[in-house]
Amino acid sequence: MNGQMMQQPLLISSFIVHAERHHAEREIVSRRVEGDIHRTTYKELAARSRRMAKALAALGVGLSDRVATLAWNGYRHMELYYAVSGSGAVLHTINPRLHPDQIVYIADHAEDQVLFFDMTFLPLIQAVARRTRTVRHFVAMTDRAHMPSAEVAATIPNLLCYEELMAAQDDRYAWPSFDENTASSLCYTSGTTGNPKGVLYSHRSTVLHAYAAALPDSLNCSERDVILPVVPMFHVNAWSLPYVACMTGAKLVYPGAGLDGKSLYELFESEGVTFSAGVPTVWQGLLAYVEANHLKFSTMKRTVIGGSACPPAMIRAFGEKFGVNVLHAWGMTEMSPLGTACTLKAKHLALTQEERYAVMAKQGRAVYGVDMKIVDDQGAEMPWGSETSGDLYVRGPWIISGYFKNEGGDPLVDGWFPTGDVARIDADGYVQITDRSKDVIKSGGEWIGSIDLENIAMAHPAVAMAACIAAKHPKWDERPLLVVVKKPGAELTRDELLAFFEGKIAKWWTPDDVIFVDAIPLGATGKMQKNKLRDQFKDYHLPTA
Repeated sequence: MNGQMMQQPLLISSFIVHAERHHAEREIVSRRVEGDIHRTTYKELAARSRRMAKALAALGVGLSDRVATLAWNGYRHMELYYAVSGSGAVLHTINPRLHPDQIVYIADHAEDQVLFFDMTFLPLIQAVARRTRTVRHFVAMTDRAHMPSAEVAATIPNLLCYEELMAAQDDRYAWPSFDENTASSLCYTSGTTGNPKGVLYSHRSTVLHAYAAALPDSLNCSERDVILPVVPMFHVNAWSLPYVACMTGAKLVYPGAGLDGKSLYELFESEGVTFSAGVPTVWQGLLAYVEANHLKFSTMKRTVIGGSACPPAMIRAFGEKFGVNVLHAWGMTEMSPLGTACTLKAKHLALTQEERYAVMAKQGRAVYGVDMKIVDDQGAEMPWGSETSGDLYVRGPWIISGYFKNEGGDPLVDGWFPTGDVARIDADGYVQITDRSKDVIKSGGEWIGSIDLENIAMAHPAVAMAACIAAKHPKWDERPLLVVVKKPGAELTRDELLAFFEGKIAKWWTPDDVIFVDAIPLGATGKMQKNKLRDQFKDYHLPTA
């Protein structure tokens, strides 16, 4: 016997309909690439999204056609989030930090029909426009006054102006209804080998993910929040924040291209930001600026840090110096991306601050909707509470079942997705990522977690960034090599840093050597590129070898 409930598809357009109806006057503030601060409301955003949906139809964009963006976080990009997906097309957000060759490959693989871009990326568009095979129109996300010169425009086929497309339409448009399993958006992951692979989200998976992300023990968002997503809208849908904000009615503040410490701090203070989200490398710049200028946060209360492991020293700095609570989170493109959030349980409130920090340093417990397990080398499930790490597997309604166009074949193992992370899960269900499977260091048959060593190094006051990689050793096969960037003006020797590890880890885990460098290569999403470091130092001769 079935229940007697209405059948209403879970569609992304429902977010903007809800925001317009219940939070019409709530603000969306954007720092535009034109240089000014732009203000709009959910009411106006909804109307312009409908107008852009009509403009897309006029360009011949139909159901499931792919529409690409190369854009920063801003109100126009958010309009496309709803205009494209809401009309039944597929929003394909492209990471502009990728190499032009990769952008051409991705656009062709996705079969993008229209490509929208911020003027910041005009040189990139000039480099790729005539190389793409399927893109019929390029749209500059600006007004006529800021369009490129006729000479430049001639280098880009079928170049259109965003605001002119918008002005040619009215907002009399009804969002269509269709199957909730229809594709809504497409992201290509940077975490795979070879060419990037596409992850194709559905309306259903996106709506369910947004529900889970907004929960109190997840991102804990409400109408009373002022949210500034530092995480880019081209990186896994900005961790769902453009959807969560519409669902809850929170004020949104978009930083555009200004991701340096000074620019972010000024927006935090002027707009009363209470909540933000981003990767550790961005927060390093913000903390450095705030500390160097002896500043404080007036309204900022919490931040989500994900994308890569957050050093415990950063959690302490935010909390002890500035009263900002850090929510450590973990996920990946294949997971939409949210998998865990490190909120404390009631029993943790009685712990000492040091004991709470130990919990907060973990990646957290699974949000509702995500099931996870760790398995050993034979694929057998390992018990929670074990000190032994294993391969982390996940499953759930917003987790990938296969890559776009079946690239790489079936990624699942008995219905579970292998994340490529090495982890352990404690008795309370808190996940601690100890390494990526490709980054783990195997010394004498035993694993050494590179993240643990990096976190200790990052706690040294003279260290700005640290990466630990495996170096060849004739006896132990592999030994840890620490690559370090010092803070400006800081003095630090190899022996001083290695002495800093004493008493914090098993002695045999101590790195065999330290190399000081000017910079550590970062990938398109701000993660350290250890593969490049391994290539650079593949022939490095350890002093212990």
